[in-house]
Amino acid sequence: MDNKQFLMYNIVMIAISLGISITLSLFLPFYLSLPLIIVIFNLINFYMRNRMMKKMGGGAGMFGSLSSPFSGNSINYYCMSCGTKHKEAACPRCGSKMKRVG
Repeated sequence: MDNKQFLMYNIVMIAISLGISITLSLFLPFYLSLPLIIVIFNLINFYMRNRMMKKMGGGAGMFGSLSSPFSGNSINYYCMSCGTKHKEAACPRCGSKMKRVG
């Protein structure tokens, strides 16, 4: 998805949410339409976020990503002191926590 498609997708979603908001505010009293508009706006945002996350290759839960966006790839670390390849927080060979991703 390039920048132009991304921009058009966002403009379409803004137009849809604005149209729903105006329609609800015309037909319902204010004390009913305002909470309903807020709920619908949040549901549209959840839908947009989940759809974008699926396109990027990761999954998303209600409170953010539950898996890594690079879930298919495993991350390997290389120790800055001895150069050992590992996946832990600290180097299993020398115990150093200085590492680079490779």
